Amino acid sequence: MKIFLPLLFLLLSILDALAQDITVKQEILIFPQQEQHVHGSSIVSLPNGDFLVAWFQGSGERTADDVRIMGARLKKGAKNWSEPFLMADTPHIPDCNPVLFVNAQGKLFLVWIAVQANLWEQSILRTKTTTDYNGDGAPNWTWQDNILLKPGDQFASEIEKKFKDLPANHSGWAGYAPRYDEMIKEASKDPVKRSIGWMTRIKPLIMENGRIVLPLYSDGYNLSITAISDDHGATWRAGLPIVGRGPIQPALGMKKNGNIFAFMRDSGDAPNRVHYSESSDKGETWAATKKTDIPNTASVEVLVLKDGKWVFLGNDIEGGRYQLSLRLSADEGKTWKRTLIQNDSSKKGSYSYPSLIQTADGLLHMTYSYHPEKDKKSIKYVVVDPKLL
Repeated sequence: MKIFLPLLFLLLSILDALAQDITVKQEILIFPQQEQHVHGSSIVSLPNGDFLVAWFQGSGERTADDVRIMGARLKKGAKNWSEPFLMADTPHIPDCNPVLFVNAQGKLFLVWIAVQANLWEQSILRTKTTTDYNGDGAPNWTWQDNILLKPGDQFASEIEKKFKDLPANHSGWAGYAPRYDEMIKEASKDPVKRSIGWMTRIKPLIMENGRIVLPLYSDGYNLSITAISDDHGATWRAGLPIVGRGPIQPALGMKKNGNIFAFMRDSGDAPNRVHYSESSDKGETWAATKKTDIPNTASVEVLVLKDGKWVFLGNDIEGGRYQLSLRLSADEGKTWKRTLIQNDSSKKGSYSYPSLIQTADGLLHMTYSYHPEKDKKSIKYVVVDPKLL
């Protein structure tokens, strides 16, 4: 029996690899691997059949003032992406975490953060828009502005209220040190702190009536919030916070009952698991987060498919970013079928911060940070047929 076990394991690994090859319809690096840091991509499908992708690039992240937003275009029917082009650059300030989307009126949005004082918690939301985006290179941006939010006193009372719904947990805090919960509650009372530092990461949810619910998070508060627009992105206001111990970078979807759900990266206490919350009032308020059974170390992304199934894409491992998995659920997250998208057996590579969309033909298009080695970095584009999952 011992003789056949290695052969059995080899056969199973081969079958897993074949299954992955069948699932993946196309995969390509958007540009050759390079030494500069490239991260945080976002992909959008344009009405004319083109794809645009954006990412941030430079000699680092928040501490590197040369970081800018770059982009590339995949023309309809083309096999290769265009040469990268500049999308946004705030002089002398790092630009990070771009998000691309098209609103219900066909206007293209780029939303990102300018990291003031080289601190995440000092970040300012910025946006560009246009309807002139069908050329060969970068869109012809016709409007640029900041998105300024002003969470009121209800922000603090909501955090106070929702922390009571969380299980008691003070792990990692010494008896003589301030409790984590109390520190966050006290910081929430500061109108300056709660007005800045909100950061993008994942695409918004655009509802049938045109409402845009843009997920945001704060490294200062270590939790999340939404920016809501009821005029197709002309103006924005803050929803109430999504409260938990470390729920950041929300990915949003809509359940069959009309509730909005959020999966979030875990930046809190052990064990590291994907956080989950729901809103029954179109993103205005949220239940205190609960941890799911899905392991999590770096990133999450979700999508509700046209047939109602849910897709989760993220680092569902106990440590590192060496593996990126795609999960499919036919019962709104109760059970999942899992497929590996990227796996590094050496556990040295980093594959994270995915962006995921579905096109009219039903195919899934994703981009993610592809860092197999420290000085070899790119953004990878992968197409998957969900019917084969």
